[in-house]
Amino acid sequence: MSALTRLRRPRPAGLGDETAVKAAYAAHGAELYRFALRSLGDPGAAQDAVQETFLRAWKSADRYDPELASLRVWLFAIVRNVVVDASRRRSAGSWARVPGGEDTVEQALDPVPDDTDAVLNRWLVEEALRRLSPEHRYVIVETHLRGRPYDEVAAESGVPTGTMRSRAFYALKALRIAMDEMGVTL
Repeated sequence: MSALTRLRRPRPAGLGDETAVKAAYAAHGAELYRFALRSLGDPGAAQDAVQETFLRAWKSADRYDPELASLRVWLFAIVRNVVVDASRRRSAGSWARVPGGEDTVEQALDPVPDDTDAVLNRWLVEEALRRLSPEHRYVIVETHLRGRPYDEVAAESGVPTGTMRSRAFYALKALRIAMDEMGVTL
């Protein structure tokens, strides 16, 4: 396929022209930035990652298939790759700073933990929690995430302990449904 043919091929909905790209940025840019910021820990690098994400998305818009995934999911896949690339560039640049000595070099060669998946998992749980009712979100956060006993949370809320346990059961069920809707498999 020639470059001219690629240029003439219409871009799919969501990235068809400058207005569509701006609309996609307005709809998803803030979430992409928060993800990149959590992953990279640097506001400037996170801004660069979001910019690179939209540039890559625009350049490869002909490969986007809305039947396979939503525009949001596709953009998150791209930003994840951009974040991984940025992390690798950072770690590759650190080789110049490795001091001499066999022990030090061997330690530098040990694999560095990659927390990208952990960050993505935290983001997915936060997103699923946002989809729950305030009562369900409260009981999950207090009992499961903060580890507080049902009795204490029930007394604070002014409801019987049995009601709080029942609410927690249905809250976890709603959380599973929300994560299924997001395409997350446990």
